[in-house]
Amino acid sequence: MSTALVLFRRDLRLIDNPALAAACSAHAGILPVYIHTPGENDPWPAGAASRWWLHHSLTSLQTELRRLQGSLHLREGDSLCILRDLIKQSGAATVYWNRRYEPAAIACDTRIKAALRDHGIEVQTYNAALWREPWQIANQQGEPYRVFTPYWRNLRAQLESTPPPAPEPSESRWIKLPGSVPLRALQLLPTIRWDGEMNKTWRPGETGARQMLEAFCHEALGDYAQARDLPARHGTSRLSPHLHFGEISPRQIHFALLQHARRLDVRQRPDIEPYLRQLGWREFAHHLLYHFPHTPMENFNSRFDGFPWQPPDDALLTRWQRGRTGIPLVDAGMRELWHTGWMHNRVRMVVASFLTKNLRQHWHHGAHWFWDTLVDANLANNTLGWQWVAGSGADAAPYFRVFNPVAQAKKFDPQGMYLRRWLPELAQLPLDLLHEPWRDPSQLTGRGYPSPMIDLAESRKQALAAYQASKMQ
Repeated sequence: MSTALVLFRRDLRLIDNPALAAACSAHAGILPVYIHTPGENDPWPAGAASRWWLHHSLTSLQTELRRLQGSLHLREGDSLCILRDLIKQSGAATVYWNRRYEPAAIACDTRIKAALRDHGIEVQTYNAALWREPWQIANQQGEPYRVFTPYWRNLRAQLESTPPPAPEPSESRWIKLPGSVPLRALQLLPTIRWDGEMNKTWRPGETGARQMLEAFCHEALGDYAQARDLPARHGTSRLSPHLHFGEISPRQIHFALLQHARRLDVRQRPDIEPYLRQLGWREFAHHLLYHFPHTPMENFNSRFDGFPWQPPDDALLTRWQRGRTGIPLVDAGMRELWHTGWMHNRVRMVVASFLTKNLRQHWHHGAHWFWDTLVDANLANNTLGWQWVAGSGADAAPYFRVFNPVAQAKKFDPQGMYLRRWLPELAQLPLDLLHEPWRDPSQLTGRGYPSPMIDLAESRKQALAAYQASKMQ
């Protein structure tokens, strides 16, 4: 009787899990394993919000495996040492896992694969996170893309040949071994319980992912192209953390959208292309990270290496992080992030522009803060997003595009519902002052809300002057 070890990482699901499906089809015994290895992801160990999500996602995976009469074997430490020990205990001759794409993860997996194969252990790896592997999409010269639109055109043409999602395994013989540590021993949850709002906002795990997808299809897909820019509405899918932890796959989402549309009368069918394009942007981020692995720490566009960023200012950064800048839309977004571990995408662009352009702080500071506080902290997306806004990345926004937080708030939160939700100090202000409360300082007396830390127009002017000066060097 052959036994296989299936190593779960960021693929915490049973449905459409290629490594698990392949193992179940080829072996009589399956040992599901999760190894907590925070040191192997340096210099990007999981942040506090990601650890919170991981704890609850592993809880969900344990529940799903128990439903199938299985169990998840949990360990902590060096991956290779633990795998060797588990192989010896179980007699497994093959290890299965789904691939990861961050530079440190690739290096780690390459080392482990070589070491296992040197000892006669077969290793089978699969793609569970993306429509296509980063190396499978190339331009006519065989080189990686640097601009999204032609990349998406190439990828989109291939999606029609994507096979349907695989079902969860059935009738598997699950192997159980002694030595599994309790989940609480991994110490993923915060010791000071700041996660109350996150518990109300999210349901991590495969079931939660499917419920979120169903809600999106029925409640937001129909007007996604317009409503996705309105932060007061749940007009986006909010699937990003579920995708990051592999609780659902892009293939599952794609097929669910198609099935939902086909069930409707042709006159009522939603246009799913705008959302598919957003998933394509996620794929593009992984494409860039794979081909340009230096970009989490270095500018994609080396022309920005000489840009005159302001020296790091801890007091200034703290005000930005805590939502105390005195600019309502920026503060609302940063407080939403702090309380829920998530921020609306339109607002992410605004707060990033404010930090990198109005305050002229290096995009590294924002990327690291998002990494620690976002439940969907993904190195590929985080890097692409911050460099895009800063102007230093691939397919970046032109540097002269400085998001005006007041104009953005008036356009996308015209009734101030988002601002009132996250800025209770300003909730009773009349609408004509809500977006610009500094216009009448007397209205702020006793409310505890700060005056603007910077003049938006003047700081924009200084940022553009700095950019022009750096271009001349």
